[in-house]
Amino acid sequence: MTLQIPSDLLPADGRFGCGPSKVRPAQVAALAEVGASLLGTSHRQAPVKNLVGSVRERLAQLFNLPEGYEIILGNGGSTAFWDAAAFGLIEKRSQNLTFGEFGGKFATAAKAPWLEAPSVISAEPGSIALPEPTEGIDLYAWPHNETSTGAYAPITRVVGDEGALTVIDATSAAGGINFDMAQADVYYFAPQKNLGSDGGLWLAAVSPAAIARIEKIAASGRYIPESLNLATALDNSRKEQTYNTPAVTTLHLLDSQLGWILDNGGLSWADARTRESSSVLYDWAEASDVATPFVANPEHRSPVVATIDFDDSIDAAAIAKALRANGIVDTEPYRKLGRNQLRVATFVSIEPNDVRQLVKSIEFILANREQ
Repeated sequence: MTLQIPSDLLPADGRFGCGPSKVRPAQVAALAEVGASLLGTSHRQAPVKNLVGSVRERLAQLFNLPEGYEIILGNGGSTAFWDAAAFGLIEKRSQNLTFGEFGGKFATAAKAPWLEAPSVISAEPGSIALPEPTEGIDLYAWPHNETSTGAYAPITRVVGDEGALTVIDATSAAGGINFDMAQADVYYFAPQKNLGSDGGLWLAAVSPAAIARIEKIAASGRYIPESLNLATALDNSRKEQTYNTPAVTTLHLLDSQLGWILDNGGLSWADARTRESSSVLYDWAEASDVATPFVANPEHRSPVVATIDFDDSIDAAAIAKALRANGIVDTEPYRKLGRNQLRVATFVSIEPNDVRQLVKSIEFILANREQ
């Protein structure tokens, strides 16, 4: 028999997935209003090009881009960007920090046969690794927020060999965690997390040094597939377009979300909102007799992906199943982590009060579980 959670304990919106994330109804309504004049039209013409231009302009405003930085975009998601970086951003050798699934995937892409084997610095899930300046490294890479574990790392430019780039995977951080863009050369992401959109695109803020690296490698004679050529993405982005037809729905949802965040106060507002939401879960877990935050160091606990461990007397999978039966979805842990935990997105679209209601629902399940 399914446990029925009282309606007064339920969130107004039960979507807490870490990807794809909650899309606000206002974004969907805004898309519906323009769908007939935008969807199914040429991406080389004004309606779509203007949309791309708006996205680039709003991202530049959100990130407070330093002088000379640009927003570029291309087809595919972060997985495509890892391959593009191996072809067109790493000159000889990278250093990759891995403390979860996604940092590890970039490290794998960096093992391309035309590159020297990367320096890989690993840390156990739930903690973070830190860069180690090393001779011969021309690119340092790590996730701003590790989506699989709920650990997040500071962004501080690595002072290594002259010309070395600092490259940050921001897919689950972009739009929800404040930072200083001047500390990175590349801040790349897909928009289906805080930025409330779908997949199909990658975007990146790139510094003048990163642009110079892209152009240098593209002119070097290295073979680069056109669909993964960052120089091609750079050229097309300056024309407010992508090399191939972009995911137009993704662009419009993203543009709507950016407008909403900026209208509410920008990245500082978003950061405060996600920290409020995540603190609800961390404070509850720290006070609980059966739960604890998975990330031990409070300074490394993600504001946007909260992972909560349960002791062996509690079946977290059963909690997630009961939540799902009551319309509260996607609180399961990352599939490869294999822990007795819940993983809850606290992205900027998620109402802090819905997180409070989620905690009430969890407490109800715990109080009424079969002994």
